[in-house]
Amino acid sequence: MIGGWLQKGSGKSGDGQGVRPGVHAALDVGSAKIACFIGRAEQTAAGPRPRVIGVGHQSSRGVRAGAVVDLEAARDAIREAVQRAERMAGLAVNAVTVTMAAGQLRASRTTAQAGLHSREVTERDMRRVLDAARAEFAEPDRMLLHAIPVRWAVDGQRGLRTPLGMPGRRLGAEVALVSAAVAPLRNLLACVEGCHLDLKGVAAAPYASGLSALAEDEMELGALLLDMGAGATTAAMFADGVLQHAESAPVGGGHVTSDIARGLSTPLAAAERLKILYGSALDSPDDDREMIEVPPVAGDPGAGMGSAPRAMLNAIIRPRLEETFELIRDRLADAGFASAQTPRLVLTGGAAQLPGAMELAARVFGKPSRLARPQGVSGLGDAVSGPGFAAAAYGAAAGRGARSGAEHALGCPGRQPRRPQPGSRRPHVHLALAGGKFLTKTVPSPVV
Repeated sequence: MIGGWLQKGSGKSGDGQGVRPGVHAALDVGSAKIACFIGRAEQTAAGPRPRVIGVGHQSSRGVRAGAVVDLEAARDAIREAVQRAERMAGLAVNAVTVTMAAGQLRASRTTAQAGLHSREVTERDMRRVLDAARAEFAEPDRMLLHAIPVRWAVDGQRGLRTPLGMPGRRLGAEVALVSAAVAPLRNLLACVEGCHLDLKGVAAAPYASGLSALAEDEMELGALLLDMGAGATTAAMFADGVLQHAESAPVGGGHVTSDIARGLSTPLAAAERLKILYGSALDSPDDDREMIEVPPVAGDPGAGMGSAPRAMLNAIIRPRLEETFELIRDRLADAGFASAQTPRLVLTGGAAQLPGAMELAARVFGKPSRLARPQGVSGLGDAVSGPGFAAAAYGAAAGRGARSGAEHALGCPGRQPRRPQPGSRRPHVHLALAGGKFLTKTVPSPVV
């Protein structure tokens, strides 16, 4: 059913503005907010550069832990975010790239080989190897999102970055397969369909955030990116310019808010406000003496405004964040990817902005850390250029002038695609969903 929906398409019809060449839309569906970015490539002296021309975001409805739990409410929220972005951009879109952190994201490794049809490695040979790697994925309850070549081999010579043009008889690759549970993805696709949008692609949130926020040196030398959302915390490990592994934990900033609401007996909205205004993961000498006002839980008309020391608030926040970081660290170690393999820690996501979170993460993982923002994209206002919008910024820039998903199918992950010659036709990757896999079909795009 899902595959049929993707193949038939359900895009907007009308004046055709939604299919303007060079325009790309991204939809980031999270537990705290839903954001839609519309981007367009602009010519600069250094070549095409993506620029965000439309932004729409609002509080999530019908989404919990990154997964859709109320189709109608989530569909309405997505439609409103998209319409706001369209009004700002002055054009309509009929297809979006969706980033998601739900579905217990994780990665696995596989290898694949294929004989060469000619004496030199071609793009077609590389695609055949990746198709063979995708065919190895056989988990009926999970959906394959990415098949990313980690390293290539030609006639037994391993460790190759890009084998294109190399002579040989047999081509092989070690491939990272990133997958998610089918049920959350199916519900998300139903929401997109209900908004009369086609699905251009689905990207794992930590992978998208890494491509958006990491510097080239960090991708080459190694970095562990933590994308801290409201409903889940996901991790992507990069090294040698490519994704090495991905993990997730069903704990996020929303769980911190729930802990505060229970610990201080206050409504969730008040707990979120207290977390933002006074919360910290670090101790301060004045915490015991500084008192904060705590609104009572609704339903007790006789209850007045309470109070609690700030130390009590921080004592609730710190253990939950420590648990989150330790859970990711242990899952990486269990998968054979100890965090010590990467020299740097990078944090993105709305929950990463909590004071002290970066320092606490550095302590748990034992490495220097920084808070990252979207890079390589212009047109972002101050309100939408923070760590919480890294994944959406990647999707809006994924068409041109950025490290897009298309070049991964060609075996050049994390690198700028070659600029086409005037009048040439660039390959365009279409996605189809069938048998638990996203299948790619490369067709020539119109001359632009």
